[in-house]
Amino acid sequence: MKTIVIGAGPAGMMAAISAANSGDNVVLLEKNEKTGKKLFITGKGRCNVTNACSRDEFFENIVSNPKFLYSAFSQFNNTDLMKLIEDNGTPLKTERGNRVFPVSDHSSDILKALNNALKKAGVDVRLNTSVKSIITEIIKDAEESDSKKKEYTKRVVGVKTDNGVIYEADKVIIATGGISYKSTGSTGDGLRWAGEEGHRISTLKPALVPLETFEKWPFELTGLSLKNVSLSLLIKDKLKYKEMGEMLFTHFGISGPLVLTASSIIAKSDEKDIKVFIDLKPALSDDEFDARLIRELKEGNKKELKNILGNIYPIKLGLQICELSGVDIYKKCNEITKEERKKILDYTKRLPLTVKGTRDFDEAIITHGGVSVKDINPKTMESKLVKNLYFAGEVIDVDAFTGGFNLQIAFSTGYLSGMREEEN
Repeated sequence: MKTIVIGAGPAGMMAAISAANSGDNVVLLEKNEKTGKKLFITGKGRCNVTNACSRDEFFENIVSNPKFLYSAFSQFNNTDLMKLIEDNGTPLKTERGNRVFPVSDHSSDILKALNNALKKAGVDVRLNTSVKSIITEIIKDAEESDSKKKEYTKRVVGVKTDNGVIYEADKVIIATGGISYKSTGSTGDGLRWAGEEGHRISTLKPALVPLETFEKWPFELTGLSLKNVSLSLLIKDKLKYKEMGEMLFTHFGISGPLVLTASSIIAKSDEKDIKVFIDLKPALSDDEFDARLIRELKEGNKKELKNILGNIYPIKLGLQICELSGVDIYKKCNEITKEERKKILDYTKRLPLTVKGTRDFDEAIITHGGVSVKDINPKTMESKLVKNLYFAGEVIDVDAFTGGFNLQIAFSTGYLSGMREEEN
């Protein structure tokens, strides 16, 4: 059986490995000069390859269409992935939040393991080969239904490259990714081919992406990173997300792990009334923070307020809190009123920001949306419209929070798409 896999990212590499290990003659076509170009830069070059959590926790972190992934994760889960990588020469470690990284902290070692697996499986990898289109043919009436009573009007028979070379195939797997990080080759080709063949494409939006705010004051704090703060996301005044962790102020708004997660929830909503509240001291109740503030002011006595802010906040942030709350930083500590203390407390425990929108796809880690799961068989990853055409990875309308979950989705769907149906 001749199988063509388009795209040598994590989903495509795993699809090729799975298909070859099933006995197929596999050709993996990649437009770039090397495999795994986007994988190489993930996790700031460290590659958070998966998450060592339980099955239930895994699905709690899936944002879009978690049920669609039940079969894929069942066939190839996080434990299976870790074993494959370690068996191919790359030891792994588990860090905070069950995030799994190579011991070396180099994404190149994950790629080495996957390339080793491709070589062992006998996959024919062809780089610098850009696919222009997939080739389908109409199925004759007598052949409309296969043994499983699936009805198709078309089947895929091969692909055509940009330079006109035709690769015939019994099976084609599209693993071309979404449209984020276009410099890595994710230019939406697979989505276009799927649409041309009649598949529904869910609205594409940037996800796991920084947020822009209407307020300009975060610009003054550009580069300031905060740890152990709590972020609450409200959409139309309803709490949609609340978590403690890290965030970062930028020249356009906010970023960091908490913000990226919030952005995926925003991507699922079409509402524009979006607010964020940051609790800068989540370990302290309002009363406890007020007591801390009273103590600092008492010890400061006749000093100006600005001189004690560094005891409570990063100094630039403390100055910004005072500006927002309208409290004079040149006022003596022993002259600060109860009302002024309350204003400082409110901005410390409930620092408000209004979300203008997300940054664009060039800064998005993943794409929200893609080929509709309604047009894909979740037990095989085969198209319901075109026989022998399969999808894997980010091209499908499935996405998750940060922490290695999106890569696991790519590997799981890739593995399932490569399997022969009799193995499922």
